Amino acid sequence: MINFFNRTKSNINSIVIPDFGWKKQKADKSIIQWINAEQTIALSLNYFDLKPDLPSLKEIDVVRAFYRGQISQANGGLIQVDYSDIKHQAIKTIFKIPQEPSGMVYLASLTIPFKNCSYVIKIQAPEIGMTGIRDSIIADKLMQEGKIDIGENGYKNWFSDPYDSNYSGGTLMNKSEDPIYDLDFENHPLTQARKLMSQIEKEIEFKPEIEKLKQFIK
Repeated sequence: MINFFNRTKSNINSIVIPDFGWKKQKADKSIIQWINAEQTIALSLNYFDLKPDLPSLKEIDVVRAFYRGQISQANGGLIQVDYSDIKHQAIKTIFKIPQEPSGMVYLASLTIPFKNCSYVIKIQAPEIGMTGIRDSIIADKLMQEGKIDIGENGYKNWFSDPYDSNYSGGTLMNKSEDPIYDLDFENHPLTQARKLMSQIEKEIEFKPEIEKLKQFIK
């Protein structure tokens, strides 16, 4: 006879991600958080025991507009909003938000929604110390190549939303934040966030109880 009462309910530990050997800072039923040795990057696994607030998964443009509206309210901008190719349906995002007195905080996330709950893996990587070096070097390079110009309000053709060239709100992505420049700036927080998230996507593990969850179908 099957004992239905012994079935494991999904929880924060139903998904396992690499912790990169970092120190665990927090662990409860809704969040597990790690900090790297340099205390410059935070990683967390978050569990939300309620219906996801995503407007859709079927239409990526709707998802991008949803996140764009949210992040622009914090004067930030989109760098990436795409589907992830992990086993379960998921959205991968990278945002940027200005920090005081200078520089950016890069926020990479992997959202895994189900009908009545969701998991969100977050990486927070701020610029520390001297900021804007990547921007300056790439801007000088593109100026020399004639790909950007100086206008009355700074660089022309430098800032742009990656999915909507007509959008002008918040702090838009700039050309130096393109992944093609990551190899030249391996220690930059944006590069680090992308690299870490890519490794998480490859190594994430789902326990059996996850397979029993109903899918998010919007």
